[in-house]
Amino acid sequence: MLPADRFPAHRLSSDTQPPRTLVERAYLALRQDIVSGTLAPGARLRVEHLKDHYEVGAGTLREALALLLSDALVVAEGQRGFRVTPISLADLEDITATRVMLETDALRQSIRHGDGGWDAQLRAAFEQLSLAEQRRGGLDPLEWEHANKGFHEALIAAHRSPWTKYLLSILYRQAERYRHVAIRLGAQAPLHRDVHREHTDIFQAAIARQEARAALALEAHIQLTCDLLRQAVRDDPLTPLTLPQGQIA
Repeated sequence: MLPADRFPAHRLSSDTQPPRTLVERAYLALRQDIVSGTLAPGARLRVEHLKDHYEVGAGTLREALALLLSDALVVAEGQRGFRVTPISLADLEDITATRVMLETDALRQSIRHGDGGWDAQLRAAFEQLSLAEQRRGGLDPLEWEHANKGFHEALIAAHRSPWTKYLLSILYRQAERYRHVAIRLGAQAPLHRDVHREHTDIFQAAIARQEARAALALEAHIQLTCDLLRQAVRDDPLTPLTLPQGQIA
């Protein structure tokens, strides 16, 4: 097992825990706004404006932006500051292919090495996700995203490679950006899918220790967002992937 200090400290803290420092608070808020599209892909991140919005000093904000570099959610422009990392179909295809390769293998390894504790953790995560997906009154996006992340982490919890889990945590956040685009496009086009059915198929195969079936179900699940967005652009070449929800100036 690699020591914890080999990985960035901000990645070791749980999203469910309150931020411990002003830097971490700013980092989490910025990350959420980038992932959700509130800060649009490609947007310049002006420290002098953002520090007031996030209620932190300029130095604290720059530290938070530096942390986001390791997530590949922002890019540095030399001495000119930072921009939100752009998005594109080519980028999504690369993210999807890499995530499929790493996550399906991690799931296979987790099924092989998982004990009763892994089994119980996976059942609890799936139950939490099912509650979020079958919620009365409709889906709560933040509740669902938290439960979805927990389920995917539980699937590979018994995998023994911290490096794989670290890399997948980065890829998950990148994929989350595109899920938000797909959700927004779904309000204008029929990008329908039965996500609960997809999760159920993965869970049932994994809990039954059906390694190949579970990996195939997971691959299809990860691939579908990419396929839907590719189809949306193919059907209407003017379809924008970037649909900002109200960019923070």
